[in-house]
This record gives sequence, C-alpha cells and structure tokens, in this order.
Amino acid sequence: MAEVESGPTLLITGGDGESERRPRPDSLHVNGGDGAYSYTRNSYFLVYISFKFFIHYLIWGVLLVRIPTNTMQHIIHFIQQKYSLQCPKSDKTLEFLVFFNEQPSNDFNTLFKSLPREIPYFAAGVPGSFHCRLFPASSIHFAHCWHAVHWLSKEPEELLDKNSSAWNKGRIHYTNASDEVVRAYAAQFAKDMDDFLCARATEIVSGGMMVISMLGIPNEMPYSQLAESVMFEFPIYTPSLEDMAETVEKNGQFSIEILELINSASLTNGRVDIKAWVVHVRAAMEGMFIQNFSSDIDDEMFDRLTKKLFMFSERVDSGYKDRNQLLVVLIRK
Repeated sequence: MAEVESGPTLLITGGDGESERRPRPDSLHVNGGDGAYSYTRNSYFLVYISFKFFIHYLIWGVLLVRIPTNTMQHIIHFIQQKYSLQCPKSDKTLEFLVFFNEQPSNDFNTLFKSLPREIPYFAAGVPGSFHCRLFPASSIHFAHCWHAVHWLSKEPEELLDKNSSAWNKGRIHYTNASDEVVRAYAAQFAKDMDDFLCARATEIVSGGMMVISMLGIPNEMPYSQLAESVMFEFPIYTPSLEDMAETVEKNGQFSIEILELINSASLTNGRVDIKAWVVHVRAAMEGMFIQNFSSDIDDEMFDRLTKKLFMFSERVDSGYKDRNQLLVVLIRK
C-alpha cells in the first residue's frame, strides 16, 4: 500500500464584508440559504468573471497554466503534478486539508452543501475576521483570498466627524467626494491590508503562496469615474496597483510575484444583465440596507434601482467595460 504523506494546507477566504470592529458587524453578512435572493444562487456574477479570469491565470510557483475553470480540484491537481515532478520516485500519496473562512454570521451550511460529494481533499470551516489571526503559526501552505479584502474593517472615522475636512455629508461613498474623503478611505484600506498581511505572514510557511483576486483600478483613474455599482455608504475601497504595491512593500513580509490588472469586460460577452446584477447586489448587501433603512422599503428600493439602471443602460454598459480584476500573487519570505 502506498504511504500517505501530509500535503499542503490551503486557506480559502472569500465572500462579502466582515468585521469585528464595526458598530454593526451583523449588517455585513450576505443573504444565507438557497432562496430567491440568496448569495448562493446569485453570486454567479462574480463567480463567472473569476472563473473566466482564472482561465488565463492559474498560479502555482511562477507557472501560468491555462485551465477551463477555477476550482479547488484544479489547484490540488497542479500541486500534485508539481510534487510528482519534484519527487518522481516517491510512492507517497499527498493528503490535503482545505479551510474555508467566513465571518460567523454567514451561512456555512450552504457552503458545505455546495461542495461536490467526491472531493480530493478534507474540508473544514473557520469562522472569524480575515483581518485577524485564524490559524497557528506556519500552518498554511497556500491561501486564496477571493473578492474579500476590498471590505474595510470599518468606515473611516473621519467621515462621521462634522469637524473633519473628510466629513462625507450627503454622499454614499468616496466616488466624486473630496480628496480628504478619498485619503481617509485609502488610509483605512492600508491599515486593514497591513493587518491582513501580518496575520497571513504568521500563518503561512516560508515559501508559501497567497493569491488575492479582487476589483482594482488603474493608477491614474480619477475616483469620479469609479463604477456606479458603488451605491451606498459602506466600507469598501477599490485599490489601484500602486495602492497594493505600496502596502505590500511597506509590510515587508511578502515578495510580489505577480501584480496585474485584467479587464474583466473582455472576458464576457454581450451587455450587462441589469436584473441579474441587481439581484446579485441584493443578495450580497440586503442586510446592510435593512440595517440602515427598513425592511418595509426593501422591495421598492430594489425595484426602483432596476428601473433607474434601465433608464441609463448605456452608461451602465460603458462603466462595466472599465471594470478590472486585480490579481496579486505573493510569496512568503
């Protein structure tokens, strides 16, 4: 019988917004279950883009491999291939343990139900904020953070201070806001990202890899031109290449292997499906809207949003063409 050897431990962090420092952390969970407005049924907008995105880039070491979809099975397959190439005479069988991280208020039951019955790894869920430590030191070999770190741990405090030049009165985000507001968001992102990197640096073994995929913007893009999908005063920051590079280099615990923007519109066909997009937004952010307004106006609000977007469908399509996926591949020093 072939000998079994403990293989790499993988961490997958994803989903939308989480924080232990926000005044109302429960407002940041996505819709659970598998109902009409659940995140499980309506996250395909991000999933489709990310799958197409990773057709072009699946990373192991510095190898770029073309694959049909982005799944844990593919990642593990290429790890096994790498092991076979490096240890051709070994008859040991690698075993994999994959941790899925989400905030405690999100729906772990639905996550595990969505996994295929036969998977080539052991799966476990780890609740908690990704801005903090989640695992013992030097216990993770590969980490993938999927559309998560753009969520800040809290709104910048200056936004709520009437005496601050960054007071964001009458606005919902930093789009079209003053430079002081933009700098407040950027500073909060830099702090949160440093916390995230420090936590992962402790957990990831030397030489281990971390892949971050999220929305990003070109270095010189004016914040007045941010995609109009940002539609509420919530703690989200879309970094530029320069933002990310500066934060990683200042932290000093990872080396940058890849830092690249990919235009996601080039990976899709046709115009934006506005109705599907609004349902996706509702699945991800309805809890926050209800916390700030009322469940009584929930249906009407999203109906009005849909109608308004149809009125400006040309601008929606035009703005979508500027959407970029930021790919970051880091190696633990």
